[in-house]
Amino acid sequence: MLKAKINKIIKFSNVDGPGNRMAIFFQGCNFNCEYCHNPETINNCKNCFKCIEKCPTKSLYIKDGIVKWNESLCCECDQCIKICKYDASPKVIEFSLEKLLKEIEKVKPFIKGLTVSGGESTLQYKFITELFIEVKKRWPKLTCFVDTNGSLELKNKKYEEFIKNTDAFMLDVKAWNEEEHLKLCGKNVHNVIDNLYFLKDIGKLYEVRTVVVSKRLNNKVTIENVSKTIEKTDIRYKIIKYRNFGVRKNLIANLFSPSDEELKKLEKLAQELKVKNTLII
Repeated sequence: MLKAKINKIIKFSNVDGPGNRMAIFFQGCNFNCEYCHNPETINNCKNCFKCIEKCPTKSLYIKDGIVKWNESLCCECDQCIKICKYDASPKVIEFSLEKLLKEIEKVKPFIKGLTVSGGESTLQYKFITELFIEVKKRWPKLTCFVDTNGSLELKNKKYEEFIKNTDAFMLDVKAWNEEEHLKLCGKNVHNVIDNLYFLKDIGKLYEVRTVVVSKRLNNKVTIENVSKTIEKTDIRYKIIKYRNFGVRKNLIANLFSPSDEELKKLEKLAQELKVKNTLII
């Protein structure tokens, strides 16, 4: 039976695709982005037990050599996440397909669809494929979106069912330059760019997002190349201001937030390159 590790579920979100949506954050990521605002989703718990010592409500405990979490006792202070040295969380829950479908059932009258995010949700694509198939059977009006870093080679035949059952993707393009991308994320950018073209060509790209970091990244080159790719389409380009919320303290010193003027210039560049739908956040 397929199961998925899930960091958290936001029952109602209006920033994870069109309309009011359930956002499901899967645990685990194959990127290690310096500006990641939820680094606790990157790795799985190492069971070092340090978090148990810091839990003020004793909601964390050891069972069979593994950290367990009693959600009913948790005060959500996040001390366990703050103390973790491994970019993980002891509060990850393993969901079966039926268990997750029951969560969707509770809110289905109030949402337009669901969006899987992370971490990097596509690393658990087999589970997500089965989830989307079942959602479409039970609630055909709900749309199924994927938020992705674009690291997998999605045009590969093994992802065919996954692509088929996904209504649309939201793709992060963090940097266009290979060297910049490697330094920022620890992975090359080749598949990301390939997926940008691929998803646009098959009509399943809802949105592209670029986080703008001043002084560090050549944001103009990234915005320019993405804009040329999605010009004259309805694909939204979300230009995001880097903020240090949630960023690991040891990495903040090398990351700089852009001015509003810089963001407006980049948005104007995208619009001049015939991007129809832009948004600064």
